[in-house]
Amino acid sequence: MFLRAVLPATFIAALSISGSAFARDQWTPIQAQQWYEQQPWIVGANFTPSTAVNQIEMWHPDTFDPVTIDRELGYAADIGMNTMRVFLHNLMWENDSEGFKQRLNQYLDIANKHNIRTLFVLFDSDWDPNPIYGKQKDPVPGVHNSRWVQGPGEAILKDDSQYPKLQEYVEGVVGWLADDPRVLGWDLWNEPSNPGGGLYDYALSAKEKEQHLLNLLPQVYEWARSANPTQPLTAGLWIGDDWSALEKQGPIEQIQLNESDIISFHDYSWPETFAARVEQLQGYGRPLITTEYMARGVGSTFDGTLAVGKAHNVGMLNWGLVDGKIQTRLPWDSWFHPYTKEEPMVWFHDIFHADGTPYRQAEADRIKALSDAPKGVVPETMP
Repeated sequence: MFLRAVLPATFIAALSISGSAFARDQWTPIQAQQWYEQQPWIVGANFTPSTAVNQIEMWHPDTFDPVTIDRELGYAADIGMNTMRVFLHNLMWENDSEGFKQRLNQYLDIANKHNIRTLFVLFDSDWDPNPIYGKQKDPVPGVHNSRWVQGPGEAILKDDSQYPKLQEYVEGVVGWLADDPRVLGWDLWNEPSNPGGGLYDYALSAKEKEQHLLNLLPQVYEWARSANPTQPLTAGLWIGDDWSALEKQGPIEQIQLNESDIISFHDYSWPETFAARVEQLQGYGRPLITTEYMARGVGSTFDGTLAVGKAHNVGMLNWGLVDGKIQTRLPWDSWFHPYTKEEPMVWFHDIFHADGTPYRQAEADRIKALSDAPKGVVPETMP
């Protein structure tokens, strides 16, 4: 546990509902590296079971599907994956906190059986700004990730009188699992500077949303730290051409870099660009985890990028494990040109068909070969 050496002026605001004396500080780069040295090479995927259309359907009591979760995490374990990035949602805690904890524990038991740890995502700025608790709509035919939802939705984001609900969620979930070895870490906010994406009517302009995030995001870090988690906190960079210096970043990205214990990032570009990203971020002296990559249609592949990550000891979590209701085998442009008459020539994301057959056996073999090799070592011969 890493405690503050000097209490800040905002000490009182950092008091935890759960009773911790005060929030721990951000880990130093040395503390972060010490934690990372104790980990295996982190390799895995972003996981939503194939039977869930979004994160609410994954965790809702009426649609939580442990049988599918168990089967599909087995596919991941068979190719050497040891980590899943999994999205949560504040509405689950707000409507059914005790039931939500039971389902989280059940999921974690299943993942642990497969020797898989989880990086949980608490909030998300992408896609539908109006999430609803309860039955979710069916996927839009031919459209990538057509029912994914933001959390919190715009109604809460723009109303700071509702932020105590979010505080209870963060401190409740992180505090409950703060010492749980089944949890790798906490990804506090997915792409916080993202204006939304998709074809939605947004109540907030991009600038208005940014202002709310500049207010809320530092509080989310403080709430999470108030639970004194033994796991690292992060929130991934995703946009911008040069991440090498803090002063080159936008205001939200500066918060992410200033507050995170480890640095996470998204990169869906060619391996050469990925390698340049890694070089830029190494200057901060903190461990690196790529929390989203692998989009075959735009040049990010297992064939090229994964070995670069292994060589630089960067944790690697690709988007998508099993083809299912989120339909991320379809490319981003399906939002404007749905693939209703024919499938794209190449899957965009995902590794497996629902029956466990790899989309490309050579990819599955490559992941396994890299995961089996020692840290930082890329086998001379691979499938």
